[in-house]
Amino acid sequence: MSQNTSPAASDAANDIGAMSFEAALRALEDVVRRLESGDVPLDESISLYETGEKLRRHCQARIDAAQARIEKIVVGADGAPTGTRPLDDAEN
Repeated sequence: MSQNTSPAASDAANDIGAMSFEAALRALEDVVRRLESGDVPLDESISLYETGEKLRRHCQARIDAAQARIEKIVVGADGAPTGTRPLDDAEN
């Protein structure tokens, strides 16, 4: 029985992909709270864990993208930001 191929699993993944970082983090915190409560049946726990992992990956991707943008801020000789450089700029 594979849940990864179900239309509901696909819809959930698409919904997560459209979430803001803050919304995904709140949803992940809710998943963790529910799992830690110990009141969730085994099958639902597995499904929650899978959803939580998707949320975690989404949040990490958003953090990685933000970090990449920040690292591309150009700093002048005085240490002050002077502008930005495109992410695909080959110069470091």
